[in-house]
Amino acid sequence: MTSPAGPEPPFRWDLVAPDRLGSMLPEGAQHAEPWFLDALVECAGRVLARSGGGDLVFVGRSLDSMFDLLGGALAEVGAEQRVLRLPLSFQRGAPSPSGRRWVVPELTPRQLVAARELLASVGASPALLARAGRPVTFVDVVSSGSTFTDLFGVLREWVEDAGAPWRTVRRRLRFVGVTRRGTTSPNAFRWQEEAPWTRELSGASVLNVSLDPEVWSWFGNWQDKLTRSYRPDRWTGAGEDPERGERTRQALAEAVALVSYGRSREGRRRIARAVAGEPALSQPWLRSLARRLNG
Repeated sequence: MTSPAGPEPPFRWDLVAPDRLGSMLPEGAQHAEPWFLDALVECAGRVLARSGGGDLVFVGRSLDSMFDLLGGALAEVGAEQRVLRLPLSFQRGAPSPSGRRWVVPELTPRQLVAARELLASVGASPALLARAGRPVTFVDVVSSGSTFTDLFGVLREWVEDAGAPWRTVRRRLRFVGVTRRGTTSPNAFRWQEEAPWTRELSGASVLNVSLDPEVWSWFGNWQDKLTRSYRPDRWTGAGEDPERGERTRQALAEAVALVSYGRSREGRRRIARAVAGEPALSQPWLRSLARRLNG
């Protein structure tokens, strides 16, 4: 089942070729250094290490900065892993008539079709997952885990509808949540323990990486993005051209700077240093990638 024209996510520039951006790019943009760079590089290296060698699929817009940084670094070394965006937001709902609770409706059939088509575009259809050589690793900031819960639900239902072998598909799915750094006590809230679907996957398939609370909040709540949020009510509409105001130009400059830093020797080596303390470094794929990043 497919939609007539397919979903059209909001346009986002291909920042690997910044010379095509013309007057949108402020002078010296490639050499800017965002205030959150140190925390981002450390977190990005750990996300990479915990990806299981899978294609990195950044869900929504919150971690666009990590997408840009790792996209530049892995492109520079010719890594096999792809770095992709899945711009879906599952944010929806309205207050109940009494105003006492928030009502979240089920996705409509048309919205489900659009979500499936976007998943297929990043290699996450049941058929592609069943024969994939490497996992697909979804990455997003996580508080309660609701986005991952919705995403898994769409995938699980699709696998059932397609008659694909779930035991095979489940081995190709990974989820890495970027959480707000906080207490590590035994009683601390851990989102995956409250999400029953995570028990359908192995423990190594659902992992977290913590991030400085201020930076986490910046990415998730305050940072200017290059696109509007792609909520379910927009999945079946026409695509949107980018805004071109000053805030968009500054956000574009920041994104270009992160791609450039990821491509640089300094940036790649700092990502490799962040990888160095991870247990997964014992695995051949990560050792090989770390050597290339250090080159």
